[in-house]
Order: sequence, then structure tokens, then C-alpha cells
Amino acid sequence: MITSATNAKVKRLVALSQKAKVRREEDAFIVEGPRMFVEAPTDWIREVYVAESFLAKCDFRDKLEQTGYEVVSDDVFKKISDTNTPQGILSVLKRPHYELEELLTKEAPFLMLLEDIQDPGNLGTILRTGEGAGIHGVIMTTKTADLFNPKVIRSTMGSIYRMPYYVTEDLLSVIDVLKQKGVAVYAAHLKDSVGYDEPDYTLGTAFLIGNEGNGLKDETANAATQYIKIPMAGQVESLNAAIASAILMYQAANQRMHKDMGGK
Repeated sequence: MITSATNAKVKRLVALSQKAKVRREEDAFIVEGPRMFVEAPTDWIREVYVAESFLAKCDFRDKLEQTGYEVVSDDVFKKISDTNTPQGILSVLKRPHYELEELLTKEAPFLMLLEDIQDPGNLGTILRTGEGAGIHGVIMTTKTADLFNPKVIRSTMGSIYRMPYYVTEDLLSVIDVLKQKGVAVYAAHLKDSVGYDEPDYTLGTAFLIGNEGNGLKDETANAATQYIKIPMAGQVESLNAAIASAILMYQAANQRMHKDMGGK
């Protein structure tokens, strides 16, 4: 049992949790909690750490025995946990990697394009909502929040295991590739916009969402196929990035569902 907070493994786990650079160097990330462990693909799991008190009441011993684990004293587990109320189990997983082409294998790709989204909660929620709406992947800029930040991982509620992603240094080039493949790119923008419910999203569709404070860069917005807007009542000028994304994704999902059912 690991009982010292100065243990080398403990220090490394804290660094993995807190530093994106360490996660990149190890090509790994941390998830916490029983659900995240149980849902994790077994071949992603590298290490598992279990608090002493949690092990005594654990009801998924079979998977633990399959993956292997180390026991940690409750006090030390509090040190390595990123949450105020530790759930007793922490796993180190290898990071998945995808190529852009893997996000474009469907007949009518349905994607989210994120430019410099900064809030970890927004990013995680967009992935989780995207899975619910049936999108095929998320493309994000290198200046977007680290996808494997523990706060992002918690917000995904497991969608990190199932949502393909691609990180790019050149979003304009990606947009150009999408257009060449027949994917219409819609920018959430106020200038010369049509209502978000007007375009046909049953064909290849990608929604562009910009930074929470600054919106989309001009050159990125200019590369869009069309501008769309969500109407606002009162004095509200814009919506939270994750909320706006959800509205757009489910508008497209609704259109696609009705098309599949033979409706309009």
C-alpha cells in the first residue's frame, strides 16, 4: 500500500493531473470515479489506484483483477485526487489519437469546429452533448483548452471514450478540406446571418463556434459557407458556447432524424 504523499508515483500522478505538458509527454491522462473506470476501454488502461476504504466495498473486482491495481491510503488518495470529494478510484489511461480522415468516413459528416474555446466545462459539455446529438467528431484548435484536463474529462461524463477528435494548428486548412468533401461550414455569427433553423443540415454539416470572449476570428468566419444566428429576446447578446452548440447540434439532429423517418 502507498502510504506516503512523497512517494514518486504520487508526485507523478499529481503532475499528470495538473500539467498538460506532462500529459503530452506521457501520452496519458487521468480519470476518476467508478463509472469512468468501468466504462474505460480495457486496452486504454495503464494503471489503477484504489483508496483503501473504497476497495473494501468495491463491487467490480473482476475488472480490477483484470487490469491490476495498487492500493493507496485514504489520506494519500486525497492528495492525488483532483476533486474535493474523492470517489476512491483513479485510473491512468493512454490518450487516443485520431486522424482527420477518421472523422469524415460517414456519408454526411456531422461535426463541431471549435476555435480557441477556453473553458474546460464548455469543452467537455460540447463533447457530451455532441455524443447525444449524434455528431461524428470534434475538431479544435491548438489554443482550445486541453481536452485531457481533468475538468474537461469530468464534464464529458464518459463521452471522451467515444467521441473522435482532431486538433489542428491550421483551422482554415481544415475548413478548406471539409468544403472540398462537400461539408457545409456554418459560423455562429451576427453579420448577414440567416436563422439557425433555415439551412438544410441533413447534408455534410460542420458548426463553427468561437472563443467565449472574442468569438470567431474574422478570417475564420469569412471561410464559412454561411452565417447563422440564434435569435435573442430581451437584452441578451449571445449564449454560452456550450449552450449555443447544443441548440445547433440538436437542430441538425432533429432534421436528420426526420429525414431518416421519411419526413421533411
